[in-house]
Amino acid sequence: MTEARTDPDLLYVATYTESIYLVRMDRRSGELLRVGAVNAGANPSFLTIHPNGRVLYAVNEVEPTGIVSAFAIKSGTAGLTRLNEQPSGGGAPCYVSVERSGRAMLVANYAGGSVALLPIEPNGALAPGHVVQHTGKGPNAERQEAPHAHCILPDPSNRFALAADLGADRVFVYRLDLEGRSLRLIEEGDAIMRPGAGPRHLSFHPTLPLLFVADELDSTAATLRFDAERGTLSPQDTRSTVPAGWTGTNYPADIHVAPNGRALYVSNRGHNSIAVFSVRESTGELSLDETVSTEGDWPRNFSLDPSGRWLLVANQRSDSVVVFGRDPDNGRLTPTHQRIALPSPVCLRFA
Repeated sequence: MTEARTDPDLLYVATYTESIYLVRMDRRSGELLRVGAVNAGANPSFLTIHPNGRVLYAVNEVEPTGIVSAFAIKSGTAGLTRLNEQPSGGGAPCYVSVERSGRAMLVANYAGGSVALLPIEPNGALAPGHVVQHTGKGPNAERQEAPHAHCILPDPSNRFALAADLGADRVFVYRLDLEGRSLRLIEEGDAIMRPGAGPRHLSFHPTLPLLFVADELDSTAATLRFDAERGTLSPQDTRSTVPAGWTGTNYPADIHVAPNGRALYVSNRGHNSIAVFSVRESTGELSLDETVSTEGDWPRNFSLDPSGRWLLVANQRSDSVVVFGRDPDNGRLTPTHQRIALPSPVCLRFA
């Protein structure tokens, strides 16, 4: 094997078990092969990799106090060795990202309704974090009785961090203070979403000043304009992630923009599909082109491989990771019938 940080065919799979699995993908056929696993503690459900490719970070989605863990990626085998762990600052951490300079990790605590910045030491280990508690609630009494932070990631300029809160119906904007090792809220920057939308995951357009939001509770993809000078968001548009006339229960989960910016994808749990939107080059306007069955139940997160030719989906309830071919020009998906059985897969990260 080549070193993990330069091998585009190795994939880490987070699960609702105690294991993170290592899978190799054949980029010619899309075939998947399990090549290893590591005990990572309870519910290592979401992953991110340091910009230098040498460290993997995982949340341990537990309550009342969650954990975030750091693992060194071993050259040659891509195996994982635990460096350390830190409290996440709240219950049930469900999302983690690393800002672009590699000096800090960001985590969202779902049950705690908080976000945190944890400094990263030179060897990749995590230091104790700075926690910010969200406030707010929404009209859905069962799901929005309190804040539920679900995603936090840096903006392309690396000056801000944006956090989607499902319970508060809000996308919060923070100034990313790396010198002060803290997050500072820009109150006038927040986007107030449609009541009951339940914003869950975020994805920036690669060239336009736009942020796309997967809204879990009303099955929409929202478009927000982001002013990177002032750090402010303004809602622009919303589109359904399911076909017109479909009336079943559905909860969107993950969202990603293609590297060329011409396609947007959203996973639908319930409809059990990937919604494929075309993105107008000049304006970013969305159009739902197709919904493709994920050939499984409850698609959580999904990932485009580094070549852009494949899209892989984690079907949580049917214990499968499924591979689709992807047209790099129009973004449309084609079933390959390639899959691998893994227990409760949640998040996919290429090494």
